[in-house]
Amino acid sequence: MQEILTAGRYFRKKFDCNIYKTPISVLGFTCPNIDGSKAHGGCVFCENESFSPNLGIQKPKIVSLNPNSKHNPFLSSQLVQLESQFNQTKIKLKKKFNAKKFLVYFQSFTNTYAPFDTLKTLYDRAFELDDVIGISIGTRADSISEEVLEYLQEKSKTKEVWIEYGIQSVYNETLKRINRAETIEDVEEQIKITRGYGLKVCAHLIFGLPGENQKMMLKSARKAVELGVESIKIHPLYVVKKTALANDFRRGKFTPISEEEYIDTLIKTIKIVPNEMLIQRVTAGISDDSLISPVWCKDKHKQMYNIKKALEKNGYIY
Repeated sequence: MQEILTAGRYFRKKFDCNIYKTPISVLGFTCPNIDGSKAHGGCVFCENESFSPNLGIQKPKIVSLNPNSKHNPFLSSQLVQLESQFNQTKIKLKKKFNAKKFLVYFQSFTNTYAPFDTLKTLYDRAFELDDVIGISIGTRADSISEEVLEYLQEKSKTKEVWIEYGIQSVYNETLKRINRAETIEDVEEQIKITRGYGLKVCAHLIFGLPGENQKMMLKSARKAVELGVESIKIHPLYVVKKTALANDFRRGKFTPISEEEYIDTLIKTIKIVPNEMLIQRVTAGISDDSLISPVWCKDKHKQMYNIKKALEKNGYIY
Protein backbone atom coordinates (compact mmCIF):
# COMPACT_ATOMS: atom_id res chain seq x y z
CA MET A 1 0.00 0.00 0.00
CA GLN A 2 1.28 3.48 -0.88
CA GLU A 3 0.86 6.32 1.60
CA ILE A 4 -0.42 9.53 0.09
CA LEU A 5 1.64 12.53 1.18
CA THR A 6 -0.92 14.46 3.19
CA ALA A 7 -0.25 17.77 4.92
CA GLY A 8 -0.23 15.94 8.24
CA ARG A 9 2.50 13.54 7.12
CA TYR A 10 4.54 16.32 5.50
CA PHE A 11 4.53 18.58 8.55
CA ARG A 12 5.02 15.73 11.02
CA LYS A 13 8.12 14.61 9.15
CA LYS A 14 9.48 18.16 8.87
CA PHE A 15 8.73 19.36 12.42
CA ASP A 16 8.48 16.07 14.31
CA CYS A 17 5.08 16.87 15.84
CA ASN A 18 1.41 17.21 14.97
CA ILE A 19 0.75 20.44 13.09
CA TYR A 20 -2.68 21.71 12.08
CA LYS A 21 -4.03 24.63 10.10
CA THR A 22 -6.15 27.22 11.89
CA PRO A 23 -8.58 28.82 9.38
CA ILE A 24 -8.94 32.58 9.76
CA SER A 25 -11.71 34.73 8.30
CA VAL A 26 -10.90 38.43 8.59
CA LEU A 27 -13.74 40.85 7.95
CA GLY A 28 -12.99 43.86 5.77
CA PHE A 29 -11.47 41.78 2.97
CA THR A 30 -13.19 41.34 -0.36
CA CYS A 31 -12.21 40.33 -3.90
CA PRO A 32 -11.66 42.09 -7.24
CA ASN A 33 -14.27 39.75 -8.64
CA ILE A 34 -16.83 41.07 -6.14
CA ASP A 35 -16.09 44.79 -5.74
CA GLY A 36 -16.28 45.58 -9.44
CA SER A 37 -12.55 45.97 -10.11
CA LYS A 38 -12.76 43.02 -12.50
CA ALA A 39 -16.34 41.78 -12.17
CA HIS A 40 -19.38 41.80 -9.90
CA GLY A 41 -20.93 39.07 -7.81
CA GLY A 42 -17.92 36.80 -7.49
CA CYS A 43 -17.72 33.26 -8.87
CA VAL A 44 -21.10 31.61 -9.43
CA PHE A 45 -20.52 29.28 -6.46
CA CYS A 46 -19.31 32.03 -4.13
CA GLU A 47 -21.19 32.70 -0.91
CA ASN A 48 -18.20 33.18 1.33
CA GLU A 49 -19.89 32.73 4.68
CA SER A 50 -20.74 29.15 3.69
CA PHE A 51 -17.02 28.38 3.40
CA SER A 52 -16.03 30.32 6.52
CA PRO A 53 -17.24 28.79 9.78
CA ASN A 54 -15.18 31.23 11.83
CA LEU A 55 -17.33 34.11 10.60
CA GLY A 56 -20.22 32.65 12.59
CA ILE A 57 -23.35 34.77 12.36
CA GLN A 58 -21.43 37.99 11.79
CA LYS A 59 -21.82 39.70 8.44
CA PRO A 60 -19.53 42.40 7.11
CA LYS A 61 -21.27 45.77 7.08
CA ILE A 62 -18.64 47.26 4.82
CA VAL A 63 -16.18 45.38 2.62
CA SER A 64 -14.19 48.09 0.91
CA LEU A 65 -10.50 47.29 1.31
CA ASN A 66 -8.41 46.99 -1.82
CA PRO A 67 -4.68 47.47 -2.55
CA ASN A 68 -5.23 51.18 -3.20
CA SER A 69 -7.12 51.94 0.02
CA LYS A 70 -5.53 54.92 1.76
CA HIS A 71 -6.79 54.00 5.21
CA ASN A 72 -7.93 50.82 6.92
CA PRO A 73 -10.58 51.53 9.58
CA PHE A 74 -10.85 47.80 10.33
CA LEU A 75 -7.26 47.05 11.33
CA SER A 76 -7.69 46.97 15.11
CA SER A 77 -10.78 44.76 14.74
CA GLN A 78 -8.99 42.52 12.27
CA LEU A 79 -6.13 41.94 14.72
CA VAL A 80 -8.62 41.05 17.46
CA GLN A 81 -10.42 38.64 15.12
CA LEU A 82 -7.14 37.05 14.08
CA GLU A 83 -6.04 36.36 17.64
CA SER A 84 -9.48 35.35 18.87
CA GLN A 85 -10.15 32.89 16.06
CA PHE A 86 -6.66 31.45 16.31
CA ASN A 87 -6.83 30.92 20.06
CA GLN A 88 -10.30 29.34 19.92
CA THR A 89 -9.33 26.94 17.15
CA LYS A 90 -5.98 26.17 18.76
CA ILE A 91 -7.70 24.99 21.96
CA LYS A 92 -10.02 22.69 20.00
CA LEU A 93 -7.23 21.20 17.90
CA LYS A 94 -5.01 20.60 20.90
CA LYS A 95 -7.81 18.79 22.70
CA LYS A 96 -9.10 16.75 19.76
CA PHE A 97 -5.90 15.94 17.83
CA ASN A 98 -3.07 16.61 20.26
CA ALA A 99 -1.86 19.39 17.97
CA LYS A 100 1.43 20.93 19.05
CA LYS A 101 2.15 23.58 16.43
CA PHE A 102 -0.01 25.52 13.98
CA LEU A 103 -0.12 27.09 10.54
CA VAL A 104 -2.33 30.17 10.38
CA TYR A 105 -4.52 29.85 7.27
CA PHE A 106 -5.93 33.10 5.89
CA GLN A 107 -8.86 31.43 4.20
CA SER A 108 -11.86 33.57 3.24
CA PHE A 109 -12.03 36.10 0.43
CA THR A 110 -8.79 37.25 -1.27
CA ASN A 111 -6.20 37.58 1.46
CA THR A 112 -3.64 39.63 -0.44
CA TYR A 113 -6.19 42.13 -1.75
CA ALA A 114 -5.51 45.01 0.65
CA PRO A 115 -2.87 47.70 1.24
CA PHE A 116 0.59 46.29 1.90
CA ASP A 117 0.78 47.88 5.35
CA THR A 118 -2.41 46.07 6.38
CA LEU A 119 -1.16 42.74 5.03
CA LYS A 120 2.23 43.11 6.69
CA THR A 121 0.63 43.97 10.05
CA LEU A 122 -1.71 40.96 9.92
CA TYR A 123 0.92 38.53 8.66
CA ASP A 124 3.51 39.75 11.18
CA ARG A 125 1.03 39.22 14.01
CA ALA A 126 0.17 35.73 12.74
CA PHE A 127 3.86 34.78 12.64
CA GLU A 128 4.23 36.00 16.25
CA LEU A 129 1.37 33.94 17.72
CA ASP A 130 2.37 31.22 20.16
CA ASP A 131 3.16 27.83 18.62
CA VAL A 132 2.85 29.11 15.03
CA ILE A 133 5.35 27.72 12.53
CA GLY A 134 4.10 29.73 9.57
CA ILE A 135 1.17 30.93 7.49
CA SER A 136 -0.78 29.88 4.42
CA ILE A 137 -2.55 32.54 2.35
CA GLY A 138 -5.55 31.91 0.14
CA THR A 139 -5.71 34.35 -2.75
CA ARG A 140 -6.23 34.92 -6.46
CA ALA A 141 -3.41 34.94 -8.98
CA ASP A 142 -4.37 38.47 -10.08
CA SER A 143 -4.31 39.93 -6.58
CA ILE A 144 -0.79 39.61 -5.22
CA SER A 145 1.97 42.19 -5.69
CA GLU A 146 5.73 41.88 -6.04
CA GLU A 147 6.02 43.79 -2.76
CA VAL A 148 4.03 41.10 -0.94
CA LEU A 149 6.01 38.32 -2.61
CA GLU A 150 9.30 39.94 -1.60
CA TYR A 151 8.11 40.29 1.99
CA LEU A 152 6.99 36.65 2.11
CA GLN A 153 10.21 35.49 0.51
CA GLU A 154 12.15 37.06 3.37
CA LYS A 155 9.81 35.50 5.96
CA SER A 156 10.16 32.08 4.34
CA LYS A 157 13.81 31.99 5.37
CA THR A 158 12.74 31.29 8.96
CA LYS A 159 9.04 30.39 8.71
CA GLU A 160 6.80 28.08 6.72
CA VAL A 161 5.05 30.12 4.00
CA TRP A 162 2.47 28.84 1.52
CA ILE A 163 0.48 30.68 -1.15
CA GLU A 164 -2.79 29.03 -2.18
CA TYR A 165 -4.05 29.90 -5.66
CA GLY A 166 -7.34 28.84 -7.16
CA ILE A 167 -6.73 27.23 -10.54
CA GLN A 168 -10.17 25.55 -10.50
CA SER A 169 -9.96 24.69 -14.21
CA VAL A 170 -7.51 25.09 -17.10
CA TYR A 171 -10.33 25.82 -19.55
CA ASN A 172 -10.98 29.50 -20.17
CA GLU A 173 -14.52 28.75 -21.29
CA THR A 174 -15.17 27.19 -17.89
CA LEU A 175 -13.58 30.13 -16.07
CA LYS A 176 -15.78 32.48 -18.04
CA ARG A 177 -18.84 30.35 -17.33
CA ILE A 178 -18.27 30.52 -13.58
CA ASN A 179 -17.50 34.28 -13.71
CA ARG A 180 -13.95 33.78 -12.54
CA ALA A 181 -12.77 36.96 -14.32
CA GLU A 182 -9.28 35.65 -15.03
CA THR A 183 -7.62 33.37 -17.60
CA ILE A 184 -5.63 30.22 -17.08
CA GLU A 185 -2.67 31.89 -18.81
CA ASP A 186 -2.62 34.60 -16.13
CA VAL A 187 -2.81 31.98 -13.37
CA GLU A 188 0.02 29.94 -14.88
CA GLU A 189 2.24 33.02 -15.15
CA GLN A 190 1.61 34.08 -11.55
CA ILE A 191 2.34 30.60 -10.22
CA LYS A 192 5.67 30.64 -12.07
CA ILE A 193 6.48 34.09 -10.65
CA THR A 194 5.59 32.99 -7.11
CA ARG A 195 7.70 29.84 -7.32
CA GLY A 196 10.51 32.02 -8.67
CA TYR A 197 10.52 33.71 -5.26
CA GLY A 198 11.08 30.30 -3.67
CA LEU A 199 7.60 30.25 -2.15
CA LYS A 200 5.57 27.07 -1.87
CA VAL A 201 2.35 26.97 -3.88
CA CYS A 202 -0.84 25.02 -3.25
CA ALA A 203 -3.20 24.86 -6.24
CA HIS A 204 -6.95 24.47 -5.74
CA LEU A 205 -8.93 22.36 -8.20
CA ILE A 206 -12.69 21.96 -8.38
CA PHE A 207 -14.24 18.86 -9.93
CA GLY A 208 -17.75 19.01 -11.33
CA LEU A 209 -17.68 22.56 -12.71
CA PRO A 210 -20.47 23.43 -15.19
CA GLY A 211 -19.89 21.91 -18.62
CA GLU A 212 -16.87 19.82 -17.63
CA ASN A 213 -16.43 16.07 -18.04
CA GLN A 214 -13.88 13.79 -16.42
CA LYS A 215 -11.37 14.20 -19.23
CA MET A 216 -11.36 17.96 -18.67
CA MET A 217 -11.00 17.61 -14.90
CA LEU A 218 -7.99 15.33 -15.32
CA LYS A 219 -6.38 17.79 -17.73
CA SER A 220 -6.60 20.46 -15.02
CA ALA A 221 -4.89 18.09 -12.59
CA ARG A 222 -2.13 17.35 -15.09
CA LYS A 223 -1.56 21.07 -15.62
CA ALA A 224 -1.10 21.60 -11.87
CA VAL A 225 1.54 18.86 -11.90
CA GLU A 226 3.25 20.41 -14.94
CA LEU A 227 3.40 23.78 -13.18
CA GLY A 228 5.46 22.15 -10.43
CA VAL A 229 3.29 23.26 -7.52
CA GLU A 230 4.18 21.69 -4.20
CA SER A 231 0.62 20.82 -3.23
CA ILE A 232 -2.95 20.53 -4.48
CA LYS A 233 -6.38 20.70 -2.90
CA ILE A 234 -9.33 19.05 -4.60
CA HIS A 235 -13.01 19.32 -3.85
CA PRO A 236 -16.35 18.81 -5.58
CA LEU A 237 -18.53 21.70 -6.66
CA TYR A 238 -21.58 21.83 -4.44
CA VAL A 239 -24.49 24.25 -4.46
CA VAL A 240 -25.21 26.55 -1.53
CA LYS A 241 -27.93 29.11 -1.00
CA LYS A 242 -27.60 32.74 -2.08
CA THR A 243 -25.36 31.98 -5.07
CA ALA A 244 -25.78 32.31 -8.82
CA LEU A 245 -25.14 28.58 -9.06
CA ALA A 246 -28.17 27.94 -6.85
CA ASN A 247 -30.33 29.79 -9.38
CA ASP A 248 -28.94 27.68 -12.24
CA PHE A 249 -29.55 24.51 -10.24
CA ARG A 250 -33.18 25.40 -9.58
CA ARG A 251 -33.71 26.13 -13.28
CA GLY A 252 -32.25 22.76 -14.22
CA LYS A 253 -29.19 24.34 -15.86
CA PHE A 254 -26.66 22.66 -13.56
CA THR A 255 -26.35 19.10 -12.33
CA PRO A 256 -23.78 18.46 -9.56
CA ILE A 257 -21.20 15.73 -9.95
CA SER A 258 -22.17 12.34 -8.52
CA GLU A 259 -20.19 10.84 -5.66
CA GLU A 260 -19.25 7.87 -7.85
CA GLU A 261 -17.81 10.05 -10.63
CA TYR A 262 -16.08 12.32 -8.15
CA ILE A 263 -14.30 9.46 -6.38
CA ASP A 264 -13.34 7.85 -9.70
CA THR A 265 -11.88 11.17 -10.92
CA LEU A 266 -10.08 11.68 -7.61
CA ILE A 267 -8.42 8.26 -7.79
CA LYS A 268 -7.31 8.86 -11.38
CA THR A 269 -5.90 12.23 -10.28
CA ILE A 270 -3.93 10.68 -7.42
CA LYS A 271 -2.36 8.28 -9.91
CA ILE A 272 -1.17 11.34 -11.88
CA VAL A 273 0.29 13.18 -8.89
CA PRO A 274 4.01 12.62 -8.09
CA ASN A 275 4.76 10.98 -4.75
CA GLU A 276 6.50 14.12 -3.46
CA MET A 277 3.49 16.38 -4.07
CA LEU A 278 1.25 17.06 -1.07
CA ILE A 279 -2.44 16.36 -1.41
CA GLN A 280 -3.86 18.64 1.25
CA ARG A 281 -7.53 17.97 0.61
CA VAL A 282 -9.49 15.29 -1.24
CA THR A 283 -13.04 16.50 -0.71
CA ALA A 284 -15.21 19.12 0.94
CA GLY A 285 -18.75 19.57 2.08
CA ILE A 286 -20.99 21.55 4.35
CA SER A 287 -23.27 20.18 7.03
CA ASP A 288 -25.56 23.14 7.68
CA ASP A 289 -28.81 24.06 5.95
CA SER A 290 -27.11 26.29 3.38
CA LEU A 291 -26.30 23.20 1.28
CA ILE A 292 -28.76 22.65 -1.56
CA SER A 293 -27.09 19.84 -3.53
CA PRO A 294 -25.65 17.24 -3.82
CA VAL A 295 -26.81 15.47 -0.69
CA TRP A 296 -23.66 13.36 -0.51
CA CYS A 297 -21.67 16.51 0.33
CA LYS A 298 -23.65 16.88 3.56
CA ASP A 299 -21.79 14.25 5.59
CA LYS A 300 -18.02 14.77 5.52
CA HIS A 301 -17.35 11.65 7.61
CA LYS A 302 -19.25 9.43 5.19
CA GLN A 303 -17.49 11.07 2.25
CA MET A 304 -14.10 10.33 3.74
CA TYR A 305 -15.09 6.76 4.57
CA ASN A 306 -16.11 6.12 0.97
CA ILE A 307 -13.03 7.83 -0.43
CA LYS A 308 -10.62 5.97 1.84
CA LYS A 309 -12.31 2.67 1.03
CA ALA A 310 -11.98 3.32 -2.71
CA LEU A 311 -8.37 4.43 -2.32
CA GLU A 312 -7.49 1.28 -0.41
CA LYS A 313 -8.92 -0.85 -3.22
CA ASN A 314 -6.48 0.96 -5.50
CA GLY A 315 -3.48 0.50 -3.21
CA TYR A 316 -3.45 3.88 -1.45
CA ILE A 317 -3.61 4.96 2.19
CA TYR A 318 -4.83 8.48 2.86
